[in-house]
Amino acid sequence: MDREEQHVYACKRMDAEGGISGEWAELRDTVSGVKPAEWTKVRCGWTADALHIQFRCGDGHIVSDYTERDEPLYNQDVVEVFIDEAGSGTGYLELEVSPRNVVFDARIANDGQGTLGIDLSWDIEGLRTEVNETSPGEWLYDIRIPAGSFTRPLEAGQRWRVNFYRIDENPAGVREYQAWQPTGLVNFHKPARFGTLVFEN
Repeated sequence: MDREEQHVYACKRMDAEGGISGEWAELRDTVSGVKPAEWTKVRCGWTADALHIQFRCGDGHIVSDYTERDEPLYNQDVVEVFIDEAGSGTGYLELEVSPRNVVFDARIANDGQGTLGIDLSWDIEGLRTEVNETSPGEWLYDIRIPAGSFTRPLEAGQRWRVNFYRIDENPAGVREYQAWQPTGLVNFHKPARFGTLVFEN
């Protein structure tokens, strides 16, 4: 993949009674950008009240033992979203959801030199997540992040730096790291490599 390519996702406004109408975007291997062994798609939508995110994953082998909020879900199967509203690269929201619908949420401070401050005391108030196996080996993650979690109202014209990720372990114990905007290495905390989420009507 071209390292200079910057992914942009059009996040469409949702009808009050409707679902997400945005296009599915595919995740790739985060180092090489090639097609992963297990496919993953993500899409987003918004209302004035919340940001909605869906992941759809092919996964015939689940590795998910954690049961408590903010346990290190990133050591097993998980989907993740990083959101940098300001686009500064120094502070962003990290949200992870496991196949067992366990949540990890934190505020991240990133000095750009490899040092991370992880505030696990912060929880997304009113967060709703749901995970269902919709057919054998196919999983749907539904995530609703209330608008109050963000510093600005959700409205058309907003442009946020974001990235979507997945970690998946196969039966041989080999872990695969996927990203919407590949980072070029096995490290998701690369805000300079985030894509852009554009809010549209």
